[in-house]
Amino acid sequence: MIYLDNAASTQIHEDVLSSMMPYLKEQYGNASSIHRYGRMARKAIEKSRKQIASLINADPSEILITSGGTESNNTVFQGISKNAESNKIITSSIEHDAVLEPCKKLSQKGLEIEYLPVNQFGMVDPSELKKHISENTCLVSIMFGNNEIGTVQKISELAKICNDQKIPFHTDAIQAIGKIPIDVKELGIDLLSISSHKLHGPKGIGALYIRNGIQIDPVILGGGQEDGLRSGTENVANIVGFGKACEIAKNDLSQNMEHVTKLRDMLIEKVTHEIPEVTLNGDPKSRLPNNAHFTFLGVNGEDLIIKLDEYGIAASTGSACSVNTQKASHVLQAMGFSHEQITGSLRLTLGIFNNENEIEQTVESLKKIVKELRSFSPFKEKYSFT
Repeated sequence: MIYLDNAASTQIHEDVLSSMMPYLKEQYGNASSIHRYGRMARKAIEKSRKQIASLINADPSEILITSGGTESNNTVFQGISKNAESNKIITSSIEHDAVLEPCKKLSQKGLEIEYLPVNQFGMVDPSELKKHISENTCLVSIMFGNNEIGTVQKISELAKICNDQKIPFHTDAIQAIGKIPIDVKELGIDLLSISSHKLHGPKGIGALYIRNGIQIDPVILGGGQEDGLRSGTENVANIVGFGKACEIAKNDLSQNMEHVTKLRDMLIEKVTHEIPEVTLNGDPKSRLPNNAHFTFLGVNGEDLIIKLDEYGIAASTGSACSVNTQKASHVLQAMGFSHEQITGSLRLTLGIFNNENEIEQTVESLKKIVKELRSFSPFKEKYSFT
């Protein structure tokens, strides 16, 4: 198989798996216990917290361990809004459902939610945020890099607008962490969500960066773990794996960026020049190094995925989290795409374990598949497809 769905999940790194094994077999103590087993588990967690913090230039005390990106995002929205005197939240129209669904729930409880528009490349204009931000805004949340089209937002500009108004700025950085450099202090970020399985760590673990001084109410109550912000017995093995994945991502960031960007550019060049009636979606320059999102006119994206799978290639049309809803991409709709453009979309996301030979094979397979699907397309009279 050729795996090109790294935005959905990544292969666990061998060194990550090795780091986890002792805490699944020998060191199985509860980190809240005061005996040796418990102390060793606690020490391992705090080491991991330092590794996670180091990746984004945060203080370890600013890292809240969660079960993943969805919980991190929900913690922000529920934790900030609980006792906020202000009643308005600003986000964008192309956020992940882990942001949009909490916003929907909060709007039902009476909070005002404003959704900033994006341009045809999926970019938020900072001037739009300036127009909408006000003294009754309690939170602004704009994702770092989009999970479907790969567009990277102007985070430092957006954060500065919020910093100047003393309004907390949150970013869902789940797709960006470990792929591009992120310094929360330099960028002025107050809150940032991370998920382990997007950077070659285990599933079911993540983190929320909370800048010192930002007040968050706990969402999960119980025994008081994570300084009372997230109760529940810690998943030590997964936390250790997550920390190791962050350490590897930091140490190998430059070479991984270079490798993946080269493959992405090769893929984009070949697909757009060797297959007719295909366009690249998202910002052509400000995009994640591993993301290539296309529209193949006259082809159904789901048919493409099924045929690619038959050729041994794993791909997707967009967010794996919303595949069961059977709804058109809200991201592409927000960008002004037609129904035909949306249904013909395909997302190919690369990882550190991919190589040039796989790109060659994928493009050759795509050429055959697209030609076959277009031979009986209802749009074949509309386009030349030659």
